[in-house]
Amino acid sequence: MKAINPTGNHKGDDAYFDRLLSYFQSHFQDEIIQLKPIQKSVFLLKTTKDHFMMKGYHSNRRLRLQEAFTATLRKEGFLKTYIFLNPPVKEQLFFEGTYFGCMEYIQPNTTAFSFHTQHERKEGLDLVAQFHQTTASFETRYRTLVPKGNIIEKWKERIDIFIKNSSSLHYFMNESIVSELISWGNWSIKGMDQNRRYFNQEPFVILHGDLAHHNFLRDRNGELHLIDFDLISIGPPSHDYLQYANRILPYLDWSMEKLTKLNQFRTYLHEEAFLYALAYPADIYREWNRLIRDKSYTSQSKVKQVMDLTLGQFSKRKKFVGHLQELVK
Repeated sequence: MKAINPTGNHKGDDAYFDRLLSYFQSHFQDEIIQLKPIQKSVFLLKTTKDHFMMKGYHSNRRLRLQEAFTATLRKEGFLKTYIFLNPPVKEQLFFEGTYFGCMEYIQPNTTAFSFHTQHERKEGLDLVAQFHQTTASFETRYRTLVPKGNIIEKWKERIDIFIKNSSSLHYFMNESIVSELISWGNWSIKGMDQNRRYFNQEPFVILHGDLAHHNFLRDRNGELHLIDFDLISIGPPSHDYLQYANRILPYLDWSMEKLTKLNQFRTYLHEEAFLYALAYPADIYREWNRLIRDKSYTSQSKVKQVMDLTLGQFSKRKKFVGHLQELVK
């Protein structure tokens, strides 16, 4: 039996990993020959007959919701994701406060998906559009099961935390940069508030909510899949597209011209509410808030990553925000 050390995974505890491996082995009918940590509470499990992805949830309700949602996606025609399986186990998997679901294993391509090329950015965007088109057909069935997305309130909370952390941020950045970052967020939120009606006019879909590059998985045949639906909510597609734009703009050198070359954004870029929202530095706030919350500022590598995110394209980003401000005058 091959067990790989789960450094940095779950509780960072080798003993936990050994207990979990023993637990799985006692419940699977087939012999386990490998258990490999992928990320927090996610493991690749290989038996003598098959491969599975095992994912842990804090409640049985969250697990059942994920099982139902991925099954509905498949039933409604969205095939480019995983489904949960009924594994060859003796009973429901519950170990030390965690409920484990068993997911289909999608063998990844040797080349991982990224936002570096225009082809991949378009491919990812097209897959998100297909996901929205599918979830629009059944979002009403999930309105009592998943929360309604409210990007304005979420972003108000995020900037409030960033402002509270600002005294600590001055140890890492010039005070004028911190002030400018806050001014961008305040301007964005004010404009979104004034145009709040716009975000309720679009037909609602189920939003993915976490469109980072690692939640796009290319399989060994080259097909792109969308994975990890832990943050799904109900709301207008523009919420997901705003997050996608925030993820890809650094690869576009913060160029509005390059953004307009992606079809899904063309209509949105004529809407004031969307333009205001594009200025919101969601990524910078998120990473600094996380750094302060987790006290990761003791790690030079983590601080460097967040500093690079903040300052690496600061002048280009400032120019981009200035362009947005001119457009909505």
